Amino acid sequence: MNILVTGGTVFVSRFTAEYFAKAGHTVYVLNRGSRPQPAGVRHICADRHSLSQTLKRYSFDAVLDITAYTGKDVALLLDALSDFGQYILLSSSAVYPETLPQPFQERQALGRNVFWGDYGTNKIDAESELFKRLPDAYVIRPPYLYGPMNNVYREAFVFECAERNLPFYLPGDGSLPLQFFHVADLCRLIEAIWERRPQQHILNAGNPETCTAKEWVRLCYAAADKVPEFRYVSPVIPQRSYFPFYPYAYRLDVSAQKALLPETVPLADGIAESYRWRKNHSSDVNRKPFFEFIAENLQNQFQEG
Repeated sequence: MNILVTGGTVFVSRFTAEYFAKAGHTVYVLNRGSRPQPAGVRHICADRHSLSQTLKRYSFDAVLDITAYTGKDVALLLDALSDFGQYILLSSSAVYPETLPQPFQERQALGRNVFWGDYGTNKIDAESELFKRLPDAYVIRPPYLYGPMNNVYREAFVFECAERNLPFYLPGDGSLPLQFFHVADLCRLIEAIWERRPQQHILNAGNPETCTAKEWVRLCYAAADKVPEFRYVSPVIPQRSYFPFYPYAYRLDVSAQKALLPETVPLADGIAESYRWRKNHSSDVNRKPFFEFIAENLQNQFQEG
């Protein structure tokens, strides 16, 4: 297949491009060329917002739109394409209002989520524009994505805590449920969509099971052969100042995904894989000042215990 992947330089889009190139497809990546390109791909150097005639001479069997965040992003790309087959948009679980009954199901009404704000509403607009123009397109709504090439400061932060033999500052009692989806499983789901063309065109994606924040931290420490010592932080302290997730518990119903992809990467295996990648790519991670906040605001509170 000839495949177009938007982006291709960091995390999900980069992993996706390399995954399908290794599978033997001809993969084109569309980006501005400001970063090193993935291995084994063909680079189309352009800004997706200023494409003009750039894509008119290409024919694609599939378009994987990983980097669309707004309806305008989708519209501009569709206007620029000439000949293409299947279109799959990576959306987000942020399209579901936090007030809906859980687990969230694809048929539920969409709306603003107070935790995700404009990011979620922009994704809603992207989905709407896509289906207005291409009713046969597919949309995937994942929870937290993880795995190799993750430049977001989530598991990488915990790995660093483990390597420094530091205690881990956990929000509340650590029972916050989290739902994850390995980036390789995302690619396998895309393959399943191509092969089986399911009647349902919007698919929640994710591991069927959630884990608690405490369990997730233990798995991250275990990947570094360490065991965490926990410090439990009062909920009055802003959680995102020292911990990489919002204080927001949600879960997706992934029944439709399971019909296409019965098995997903075990979380412990995926985190171990993430740790192996990050050991050689620590400079690729976008750090946040978690350690600074902990040193200035939390350490003194726990000196006695």
